[in-house]
Amino acid sequence: MKTPETSPPSSRRGFVKQSVAAGFGFTFLPAYLTSARAADNPKLPPSRRINLGCIGIGGRAGSVIPGLTAGGIATPVAFTDVDFVTAKSLEKNLKAFPEVKRFHDFREMLDKMGGDIDAVSVVTPDHTHFTAAIHAMALGKHVYVEKPLTHTFEEAEILMRAEKKFKVVTQMGNQGHTSAGADQFKQMLAAGIVDDVVKIDAWKSPSLWFMTASERIQGYPPEEAKPESLNWDLWCGPQEVKPFSKMYHPFNWRGFHLYGGGMFGDWGAHIIDFFHHHLKLGLPTRITPLALADYNRVSYPLSSDIRFEFPERGEKMPAVELHWKAGGDTKIEIAEKYGDPGQDGKTFIPNPGATGSLLHRKQGDYLVQRGSHDRHSLVYPRSKMVEFKDAMALHPPKHNHFESFVHACMGNGATESPFSVSGVLTQVLNLGTIAEYLNVDLQFDPKTKRFIGNEEANARLAGPPPRTEWADCYKLA
Repeated sequence: MKTPETSPPSSRRGFVKQSVAAGFGFTFLPAYLTSARAADNPKLPPSRRINLGCIGIGGRAGSVIPGLTAGGIATPVAFTDVDFVTAKSLEKNLKAFPEVKRFHDFREMLDKMGGDIDAVSVVTPDHTHFTAAIHAMALGKHVYVEKPLTHTFEEAEILMRAEKKFKVVTQMGNQGHTSAGADQFKQMLAAGIVDDVVKIDAWKSPSLWFMTASERIQGYPPEEAKPESLNWDLWCGPQEVKPFSKMYHPFNWRGFHLYGGGMFGDWGAHIIDFFHHHLKLGLPTRITPLALADYNRVSYPLSSDIRFEFPERGEKMPAVELHWKAGGDTKIEIAEKYGDPGQDGKTFIPNPGATGSLLHRKQGDYLVQRGSHDRHSLVYPRSKMVEFKDAMALHPPKHNHFESFVHACMGNGATESPFSVSGVLTQVLNLGTIAEYLNVDLQFDPKTKRFIGNEEANARLAGPPPRTEWADCYKLA
């Protein structure tokens, strides 16, 4: 395998540091970097590129790495993965970049190639997002981290501090946050269409689960033969090393409290994203599990029904009740008064679909529906959309979510979902998963960022203590 060619670290690194120090004003770059896609300029000199260190090559990385490199500004110089052999999903990136150096441990990658790396992508299971991101940030690397940002509330808190301390560009991978749908929601808010929201229904159906109800187990799965090429110890990262099982890896870790965030942690980052940020919901004061199917403390419920209460935030932003439902039988119905007259004389009531959210105003005159990811919003009755057509017009952004990160690394603009934004969203997801773990009504103080009268819940904010070799990561910011 050939060693990738790199320019002298001093010249290229100096250029990028000067770019960031310019405070995103950036007036001295050529026009092709500030006003055009770099795909139109495929022969950029090394000093005008962002060198990527990619942690996690398969799964979602099959979309993330091509997304980050599509414009021609960013190029990978190092790949890290715990297994380069078993997973078929790695083949796309390995074939596209066959000469990129490979590592099993991202710490070794950063130690040996840190001088040649400007930015790092982290596309790994949730429980290893934090350790990879904080290592890179402490070395001054910009970071793109898949959603949810972290596995625990405290990890998100540390990364938000690290963003300020190390002054690097950050972006979480909730890609709909940079989209025409996101801009439309901001326009609707500015026009007063999405004010006075007092209740939000959010849901995801059908379930994403790896086990049917008949296959559920109440404990950790028994040990199975591990693929020889898999470094299981590194896969476990800061968490306790459990015996390997195919029920964890490569996909189903999402369903275990030890490694993932369940349905709410996995999809909540897309579904509740727009309104959480733009309505300034912040952190809730109460989280109440109303129903958790097949509850246990090893795997997430087959279906869940959780209520979050958010306080008043100012004028036109009253207290909000967020009602989250997930699971195969989840159904959301729209009241008849929000329908439109049909041709047969009957009222046409829209079907809100399997995934999304409904925003209820205190006036009760109409509903606003949001889907997931980059989907645009709708208003019911639909006749209202004619009235709101100007504010609901769709305008594609100049750059997509991946491009905006790369351009921000070059000093051209800012990201839409930096950790200062996505970190708080992730903490709401973390609080929801704690409620699913404990299955009790929880009161939370957003100012102290502690639960009231429940020390078991407070212990879950940081999660299980990390293994010794990873403990120093939690002291970096």
